[in-house]
Amino acid sequence: MSVGLFGTLGMAARSLQLQQAGIQVAGHNLANVNNPAYARQRLNIATTDPVSSPIGPLGTGAQAVAIQQIRHALVDRQITDEGSVTAYWEAHQLALEFAQAGLGQQINRLAASGEAGTQQGIAEGLAELFNAFQSLSLQPTSLAERQVLLLKAGTLATQFNQAAARLATAAAMQDETLRTDVAAANALLADIADLNDQIVISEINSGAVANDLRDLRQQKIESLAELVNLTAAPQSNGAVNITIDGVLMVEDRFVRDTLEAYDAGGGQWLVRAATAGTPLTLAGGRLAGVIAVRDGPLAQTRAELDALAAELITAVNAIHTTGFSLTGTTGASFFTGSDATDIAVNAALLANPALLQASNASGEPGNNAVGLQLAQLAQQRRAALGDQTFAERFSQTVAALGQSLATANSRVTDQTVIGELLRQQRAAVSGVSLDEEMVSLTTFQRAYQASARLMTVVNEMLESLINIR
Repeated sequence: MSVGLFGTLGMAARSLQLQQAGIQVAGHNLANVNNPAYARQRLNIATTDPVSSPIGPLGTGAQAVAIQQIRHALVDRQITDEGSVTAYWEAHQLALEFAQAGLGQQINRLAASGEAGTQQGIAEGLAELFNAFQSLSLQPTSLAERQVLLLKAGTLATQFNQAAARLATAAAMQDETLRTDVAAANALLADIADLNDQIVISEINSGAVANDLRDLRQQKIESLAELVNLTAAPQSNGAVNITIDGVLMVEDRFVRDTLEAYDAGGGQWLVRAATAGTPLTLAGGRLAGVIAVRDGPLAQTRAELDALAAELITAVNAIHTTGFSLTGTTGASFFTGSDATDIAVNAALLANPALLQASNASGEPGNNAVGLQLAQLAQQRRAALGDQTFAERFSQTVAALGQSLATANSRVTDQTVIGELLRQQRAAVSGVSLDEEMVSLTTFQRAYQASARLMTVVNEMLESLINIR
């Protein structure tokens, strides 16, 4: 760099370029103020090398050396990790809320003592069935009471069928979610590898950090973490390697493996690495949450509901088949089916209520012994139900599902708070401040004006010099 007026003119020109770059960076920050994936940028400025002069080193001004992205890697990693945990519990919450609706009970109002909720569900259906058996025992020859009993029994059977179908739908929804999320995760893996490629090429060609591409990649990594827990390892060339449960999925600029949903047997869909064929044990993300809730609370509730319906069929039929109808027939079952999916009232009884077998002796239509035994089932503790009554066992089943839902609700609430705190921390570091950028913009504007004035002054001085005769 030269000294004298021409050196000063060059310094003014460099200053104009510097202030212009500062205005552009500030404007870029302002344009992205509402972009959640954006990390604010800052123009790094360095003093240029001085030149020697008889009076000592003379400054030559300043120049822009880099556009720095303001990020905190630890906070980014925490947001990624907590995003996996949040999505895991949100998967639980959604599935369990659907299961609650499927059972037709207001779970959070159902106490372990057996108090039923306000909705008309299976708990109320069981109570009405046994009340109808009691009414029949008081009027064993009444066709009206028999019709009411069959109506209540049919309603309860339908409630079992509907609850079983809805719980099966909830489980099927988890499988569909699993397959959909696997496809979404694979698309994100491809996006990350592609962005790695763009970043590496851009930074090699320009010699500068590709800030905006890195922002977009971080957003993709966080979206992937919501689906499946992962490890992101930055590389020296600017790429990021992605590992899931120890399997390398993205290496440098290439997708090395992908996820695959597969049937592990019995219709149980799980996730594995497609190329390596390795079953993955997922500890976080929506995929892990879907699997855990499907094979945990949902499966347990379905099994409990089937066991309850099966025991009701067995207990009622065991007594009813020993009785005699108004026409003297015997041996007919009250319920058909084997569990909650197919329990139904015997069609022959529905067609002719007189065939209900309430008497324990042939030729004694007024005998109510069998009707009384059926009514007393309401208070009997059954070994197959863990020494509980039908109402108690159903109450326990619903309460267990309710507790699982309460846990999921609590964890989602906690994770929401944690996530918000982390986002606030990141915003404090990486977020764009309108006030700060306006101050920066004004500062660069004034500096640009001053640099332009310096150039004008030097130009006038040169003209004066040239005009000397």
